[in-house]
Amino acid sequence: MTTIAVLGAGSRGTTLADLLARQGQAVRLWAYEPEVVEAVNREHQNPAFLAGVPLAPTLRAVADPCEAVQGAEVIVSAPPSHALRQVLTPVRRAVRPGTLVVSATKGIENESLSLMSAIVAQCLPQVRFAALSGPSFALEVARGQPTALVAASQNEASARDVQQVFSTPRFWVYRNQDVIGVELAGALKNVIAIAAGILEGLGLGHNPRAALITRGLAEITRLGVRMGADPLTFAGLAGMGDLVLTATGGLSRNRALGVALAQGESFESYRAAHRSVAEGANTSRAGAQLAQRLGVEMPITHQVCDVLFNAKPPRDAVPELMTRELKSEQWT
Repeated sequence: MTTIAVLGAGSRGTTLADLLARQGQAVRLWAYEPEVVEAVNREHQNPAFLAGVPLAPTLRAVADPCEAVQGAEVIVSAPPSHALRQVLTPVRRAVRPGTLVVSATKGIENESLSLMSAIVAQCLPQVRFAALSGPSFALEVARGQPTALVAASQNEASARDVQQVFSTPRFWVYRNQDVIGVELAGALKNVIAIAAGILEGLGLGHNPRAALITRGLAEITRLGVRMGADPLTFAGLAGMGDLVLTATGGLSRNRALGVALAQGESFESYRAAHRSVAEGANTSRAGAQLAQRLGVEMPITHQVCDVLFNAKPPRDAVPELMTRELKSEQWT
């Protein structure tokens, strides 16, 4: 039996904690919200973030992150990207050297433009790291739908350890050494999903959505290669797989945000009415800043950022994307 801490009791963190607990692991789930701790321990449910899903009776929730990580051999990091540094900083002394930290957060920190791997390295320099990403709606994982993901680590042994800890007959984990590519793909696909939702909300059809997804992958790849990622990563589960799911799936929070924006709702009112975070919103701003800093062309990301934060009407953003200069399709 492995002792595992899961930091963050949103839909993703709760689902992974339940998956691991049902394998017989000793899992402690840290939740920021006291009502979530009580619901998990007393009712074996998380109605705030994973409503209607019964959780493993052995799963235990705690209110103190240091209690969660104490003695843990594996830490699953699943808070929103904007909160990761705040969550990890106070637990540093409680984390043992050599602990395997598995990041399930998909995003870019806005202030520093850092990927989650960089934040973990700064806050917990004594640990081993792997990023877990790929096409995986939490609700479908919780319901036992077959799911395939990728564990990325510069240390192959760490990636193999993630496979051993997480894999089940319905939850398959592949290995990859391209941490930057896997993390960037997982973060930026949420931005493209918002754009896809905008197209849908405006009543546009499958043709423009297919074009958007394809060109979205091209600009994600451009930035990734500029940052040292392997271009093949973006054709895999963490890239194309996750992008297609998030841009087209009915359970996508980012796609739903785009639909709402296209139908006239403001970002502020949408954010106030929804408890779960649509990571693509903040990532659009960070992605646009990264692209500008590195001299990489990312027109879709910039348009989404303008709609969200600069009050650009969605109906004005789409024509600008569709009337760009004629050029070669190749992203190189």
